[in-house]
Amino acid sequence: MLIFNVEKAIKEYKTDKIVLAGGVSRNSYIRNEFDKLAESQKIKVYYPEPILCTDNAAMIAAQGYYDYLAGKTADLHLNAVPNLKLM
Repeated sequence: MLIFNVEKAIKEYKTDKIVLAGGVSRNSYIRNEFDKLAESQKIKVYYPEPILCTDNAAMIAAQGYYDYLAGKTADLHLNAVPNLKLM
């Protein structure tokens, strides 16, 4: 699905380059599929070194752990806020 949607975006926005980042960019199968897409569409694909492709969930879990140790808790009515500051 990711490849399909990116291919649609390439055609719609007429771009000649894409960037793959975040935890998903660590996946070797996905990288390979993006390389094939780049070759077939004559575009350039950029992604960071695998060591830099981390999963943000681990960082959020670590922050939650330290908040818990500091006594910061919430009940089950807490809403998700995507741009919430951690500090």
